Amino acid sequence: MENGTEGQVDQDVYVQQELQRLRDSIDNLDAALVHLLAERFKCTQEVGRLKARYQLPPADPEREASQIRRLRTLAEESKLDPVFAERFLNFIIAEVVRHHELIAAAARGN
Repeated sequence: MENGTEGQVDQDVYVQQELQRLRDSIDNLDAALVHLLAERFKCTQEVGRLKARYQLPPADPEREASQIRRLRTLAEESKLDPVFAERFLNFIIAEVVRHHELIAAAARGN
């Protein structure tokens, strides 16, 4: 093998190993995110049941706005795009409110 070809093979092996290492970390982080979201939704389901029991509205715009501000600040501090963080939280909030509405409807017998 020529030196240039041998160097290319070494580089290709290195790149593949690095890709695999990084992808393994991403897979672990994705699993952690799923588990964290599951725990978060367990808590929000309890909030939904409490709200339904005491006939509180499914959404709490003040709390949501406060959480968005807090998450944007955390994102900025963590060097994460705050617009992305806000979109992500808005998606989660919408799903939580939907669950709360379903819980409230079930509590009313609808």
